[in-house]
Amino acid sequence: MDLVQELKDLKVTKEFFIGIDSDGCVFDTMEIKQKECFCPNVIQHWNLQAVSKYARETWEFVNLYSTTRGCNRFLALTRFVDLLSARKEVKDRGVHVPELAEVRAWTQKESKLGNPALEKFCAENPKNEEMARALKWSVAVNASIADMVFGIPPFPLVKESLEKMVKKADCIVVSQTPGEALTREWAENEMQGFVRMICGQEYGKKSEHLQYGGKGKVPDHKILMIGDAPGDRKAADSNGVLFFPINPGHEEASWEHFYMEGLDRFFTGTFAGEYQETILKEFERYLPENPSW
Repeated sequence: MDLVQELKDLKVTKEFFIGIDSDGCVFDTMEIKQKECFCPNVIQHWNLQAVSKYARETWEFVNLYSTTRGCNRFLALTRFVDLLSARKEVKDRGVHVPELAEVRAWTQKESKLGNPALEKFCAENPKNEEMARALKWSVAVNASIADMVFGIPPFPLVKESLEKMVKKADCIVVSQTPGEALTREWAENEMQGFVRMICGQEYGKKSEHLQYGGKGKVPDHKILMIGDAPGDRKAADSNGVLFFPINPGHEEASWEHFYMEGLDRFFTGTFAGEYQETILKEFERYLPENPSW
């Protein structure tokens, strides 16, 4: 099945269209996934045991506490090795950090940065050891998430917000998490009925989810992206649509703000302009571009 075509064929039924990120935005799953699932596997599969302290700190900065928060895992991996290899502590210990030239080249060519595309690449290039290792790492991450991440409810007022949203808007999940995990988490909380589609990394980039799902089907000023990372804002900006931030570390307050004011402003046409600029300035304060080390 052509998932992108499925998204293009989505028929809107409401006046408005809303894309919603999942990890760290709807569910408080970012910390547990990155710290307990991604990071241990990146240390194990890329032989970084000798600098595990610095690897963990670097991985968490890239994926939780900086402007690359929430980015695709393979893009995060290349950013991670760049930062880790430049650290004095790592150089002083003489630890080799892989450059990941093959992974980097693949991320620049492939639009659907997920395991299915990587599996296809590995099948066509059976002698590429680096890509085979990347796939092994990614599969192990998914297994860790499936084994550990469950029983996590949405943030307070998420369900109530969804109930208000669907009265006037078609909603889809816009995420770079694998679709299997997204479907499981939304179904576990009996929330899949609020969204028309659950779009993970297999559907392409977040910007493409918005582009193919809503843009051109309803006016740009009636399309909203809700997310907790700069990548979510970038997806909205690239499509010329609106963005409401869920501030990292202040998710409960953000959802209360959205439920009490933000959604109503979106529906009444008073969201764009001064109001959006104010909430974006607050959002920008939470995630630096460069590390402190």
